[in-house]
Amino acid sequence: MPATKIQKQILIVDRDVAAAEVLRQVLSGANFATRVITEGAAAGEAVANRPPDLVIFEWNMPGFDSVEFIKSVRRARAPRPVRLIILSSLTAEHDVVNALEYGADDYLFKPCSLRELVARVAVMLRNVRDEPASRELVGGHLVLDSATYRVTAHGRLINLRGVEYRLLEFLMAHPERAFNRNQLLVRIWGADSDVDERTVDVNVQRLRKLLSDSGCEAYLQTVRGIGYRFAVPAASRADSSFD
Repeated sequence: MPATKIQKQILIVDRDVAAAEVLRQVLSGANFATRVITEGAAAGEAVANRPPDLVIFEWNMPGFDSVEFIKSVRRARAPRPVRLIILSSLTAEHDVVNALEYGADDYLFKPCSLRELVARVAVMLRNVRDEPASRELVGGHLVLDSATYRVTAHGRLINLRGVEYRLLEFLMAHPERAFNRNQLLVRIWGADSDVDERTVDVNVQRLRKLLSDSGCEAYLQTVRGIGYRFAVPAASRADSSFD
């Protein structure tokens, strides 16, 4: 008999009970196990006690510190990365940029297309759902373990959010190969996403910054006129042989 696929767990945090219930039904119909919380104050405890694969939450709920919530999720030692999608009525560019800088994986304006939201959720969780077996990717001083979703450099943990992890995993899985921005958009965000190519640049820059403390930022190389690739410089390869 074929193995039964384990449903991905989604937590919805929204004060609008009716809207949350509609979203729950739509996601359940797409074969996700979904639960709803209408009080933002309970979100942190819910994630800590029973970590979901993804949280969809309202950004500006009364009495809910969204920034602190994101930080607490990123600090937690969950068995796998928890993806974060924000729903918000705030449409200014600085609101979107700030939310992504704080560590959210995606940001959607209210009201949003349910079809688009489900598509984004599916793409965000696709890597986890389709991975047939765990594997370890090694490049220079970097080690990415897909079984635990942990990235280490020189044995020290590097905390990455969902988009950064998926971007690094994809590039490490195809070392020395250059990908243009559109290819990376399709692979990481999905073909139906309305994210523009600048988002790729922003996330590569953010990833480089996170790798800089371990001296691995040069592994993400810019290929002029094309895009980006993962390649370990010769000096780093020589150094790693003596670790």
